[in-house]
Amino acid sequence: MRITAVTATPVRLPVPSAPYPSESAGTKVHWHGKRSRITPLRPDPILEYVLVRIETDEGLTGVGEAQADIGFFGQTVEEVRVSVEDYLGPQLVGKDPLNREYLLGLLDFRDNSCARSGIDLALHDLVGKALGVPASLLIGGASRERIQVAVEIAGGPPEAMAEACRTFMARGVRAFKAKIGGHPDADAERLRAIREAVGPDVSLRADANQGYDTKEAIRLCRLAERDGVGLELLEQPVASWNLQAMAEVRRAVDTPIEADESCYSIHDAMQIVRHDAADVLNIKLGKAGGLYAAKKIAAIAEAAGLRCVLGTAFGLGLEIAAKLQLAASTMLVVDAVEFTELGLHGTLLQPPHRELLALPLEDGCLPVPGGPGLGVILDEEEVARWQR
Repeated sequence: MRITAVTATPVRLPVPSAPYPSESAGTKVHWHGKRSRITPLRPDPILEYVLVRIETDEGLTGVGEAQADIGFFGQTVEEVRVSVEDYLGPQLVGKDPLNREYLLGLLDFRDNSCARSGIDLALHDLVGKALGVPASLLIGGASRERIQVAVEIAGGPPEAMAEACRTFMARGVRAFKAKIGGHPDADAERLRAIREAVGPDVSLRADANQGYDTKEAIRLCRLAERDGVGLELLEQPVASWNLQAMAEVRRAVDTPIEADESCYSIHDAMQIVRHDAADVLNIKLGKAGGLYAAKKIAAIAEAAGLRCVLGTAFGLGLEIAAKLQLAASTMLVVDAVEFTELGLHGTLLQPPHRELLALPLEDGCLPVPGGPGLGVILDEEEVARWQR
């Protein structure tokens, strides 16, 4: 079997509001050149993706998707499409798709993680279909059939954030990550309001999005600890480049510290380990470059005695399925997996997975697709409807 073509299809979906509006939370952001999803040419809230197809001479096609969002991973839909079709994809044409490590090694371009992720997902989907096995079997084998779901709660007034959690609880969600960062005392009040709303048995995380300096991050954790909030972890409290400050926060508090923006590649993961900068690594397929690299980051975490969380990366359904396959095959991922996209827009999948990978949830969990490859099939009519 040989690869004959690698193609990219941009898709644009409207969403009710811009993801993560945080002005009301007073968030401070420390990264340089803050990017916005809303621009003069894109004045309405949208999320953009690139569907990737890998075709073969035996008639099999693998399908993946890449997030293309300037506000999330800093890669536009135009960049991702061109990377897939003009630079990365052509290197695979004529080669055997079963040689995954060799093929994905050809795509080791650090600044194209989203494009690489789309190709990686399509390749795992293709190989799984060729062998008649789910992608989870290609990366370790499934250890569970259902995965707990967490969703992120946009920053805002305490009662508004608490009410958002109650709304999601009515739809079966039992794990949350609050968007905070910038004002420790106000943020502690937000977390208290959420805990009072959801009760003691619901998982609660917080994401500062690099919004604190060292002392502010320590203060937030100590306030949450004093108030008995039961914070499962604090994500990226300080600037992504400042691993020394991350380590200082970690040493000063009992709350587990998670690295997100600090952890893109296997090399980033090693630097975090060397600096003792985190208790938890956040793995996102778009950051890591796909399933293959994500498993390598998880292996580094395991060797260092750290935990892993699979973070939100949005998706049309293929990436949701890929995250479920990754969670099922990675023993280190034992906590809820973040699927904020379930509250933003539906998938472009055929039934029954269109309904299964959606809210409301039966038991706070999503089922791991059991079919070959990623285990789901795109609804091509829906794709054509939203194709750019």
